[in-house]
Amino acid sequence: MSAKRKAGGNGTGPNKRRPKKKESDYEDEFSDESDDDVGQQLQRGTQMEVLIPHDNIDPPSKLPEDLLATLEKTPGQLLLAGMVTWDLTGKRDRKNVAKVRPNLYSFHRFTDGKYRSVASGPTAAHTILINMDRKALGFGRNPSGQLGLAQDMKLVEKPTLIPALDHLNIVQAAAGRHHTLFLTDMGTVYACGENKSGQCGVGNTHPNIYAPTPINYRGPPIIRIGCGAEFSVILDIKGNLHTFGLPEYGQLGHNTDAKYFVNANKLSFHFETSPKKVVLYIEKSKEGHVTPVDGVQIVDFACGNNHTVAIDSKKRVYSWGFGGFGRLGHAEPKDEMVPRLMKFFDAQGRGGRSVYCGSTFSLIVNELGLLFLFGQNKKTGEANMYPKPVQDLAGWNITSIGCANTSIMISADDTLIAWGASPTFGELGIGEFQKSSTVPKEVPKMDSIKIPQVTMGYSHTVLIVDTTHEATKQKFDKMPEYTIED
Repeated sequence: MSAKRKAGGNGTGPNKRRPKKKESDYEDEFSDESDDDVGQQLQRGTQMEVLIPHDNIDPPSKLPEDLLATLEKTPGQLLLAGMVTWDLTGKRDRKNVAKVRPNLYSFHRFTDGKYRSVASGPTAAHTILINMDRKALGFGRNPSGQLGLAQDMKLVEKPTLIPALDHLNIVQAAAGRHHTLFLTDMGTVYACGENKSGQCGVGNTHPNIYAPTPINYRGPPIIRIGCGAEFSVILDIKGNLHTFGLPEYGQLGHNTDAKYFVNANKLSFHFETSPKKVVLYIEKSKEGHVTPVDGVQIVDFACGNNHTVAIDSKKRVYSWGFGGFGRLGHAEPKDEMVPRLMKFFDAQGRGGRSVYCGSTFSLIVNELGLLFLFGQNKKTGEANMYPKPVQDLAGWNITSIGCANTSIMISADDTLIAWGASPTFGELGIGEFQKSSTVPKEVPKMDSIKIPQVTMGYSHTVLIVDTTHEATKQKFDKMPEYTIED
């Protein structure tokens, strides 16, 4: 059963609150322009800044080696496809774009380096790489300082080392629309980029954090990080989630959208400027009765534009935040202010194994290896209001999934599978003649290539391929190269 999208609506039905922005208009809103109106200035002026003193904190110790091993993925070399004119990503206006580069409609080799990890996100026009020395590099759009290069806000086309992190070992990164998180091997988190909604978690709403800065957190070591468009989620070693940033749709899971009136005509938000623990997980019956869920220890999570989906140690799945187009999988399009148990996966043999989120959709791989989709992964048409099995991938052994604004890339059984309805920008890598596919489709020329990591930004894909595998190396060497002239 699916629900048709109402023309001009956001899938949440009539409501007397301030009209929510239509996420279908996201391309018009992927803007670097600041909207510092009086209300936001007032908000910044009145928001309390409470910083945790770091002088008296015991220095963090390194995360356990066995835990670090679980964060490690097979390293390799890079392949890139999609839109590489980073200033155009998500925009229709080509004015003020210095250099327009052709989209890469097939995968190209990119740099000679070898990398442990790559991170981008469904709202991001920038990418973070972690090299073999566990140093972070960035490339892409950078108007808010999301690449962490101090006062340098120029667009960066080649992977560039982030000097402020040079003394640290970076094991993970996450990218929001205009902000970035970095996780060290000590379980500490650094953030940079846009911070108007507190999404950098440094204890204030200063508009931009130009160099990676420790977040305002004191608690158990962090072992996983994630970014939505304007919010962030971190997971500590004890299985607790902490969230910060924009609370508009309940995506922080604190049982509020934190709205308040600045004056009779101006609505604003109490932004969460420091990490705050998610304390309540619920089960809701068809009649609307709410029961707390006990013993929740989160092991995996993923963030969309304005929603989060998480899996606990008992393989139970929870979702919360913006409910439009069924991306929360509860068979209704309501926003959820606290993590709500998804009944669909709460059964023997159905539990969740891993989770991935695009802008307005979610994917779960269950414990049997089956892939389920809920939400909307195309601009128009029907949305899946509850988890629906992806029959085309039944029987495939899925190793990695990347989610973009509307596109999906899946590495499975030494094959790369692309899925994305028009409009696409080359991120599927299936060539110029067929740029999009409404059903999962094997990518030509990518069979028998070992791809341990698939990462997608808003309209680009970065693959890490294992070139220690001889057949992979031979195919990799024959691929075209994307080079940037100095």
